[in-house]
Amino acid sequence: MSAAMAEDRRPGDTDMHRRQRGKNLFVAGFLLVMVIVFFILSIVRMGPQG
Repeated sequence: MSAAMAEDRRPGDTDMHRRQRGKNLFVAGFLLVMVIVFFILSIVRMGPQG
């Protein structure tokens, strides 16, 4: 790795940190999708009440 590349990297930006950040983003996205699905299902189940 060249010195220029080393200067561009942030502290804590190792391969392990990037992998963990990717996993965290995946889990956050998955949870967001699940919340949206449950919200839509609850709206559909309540539906027109009359």
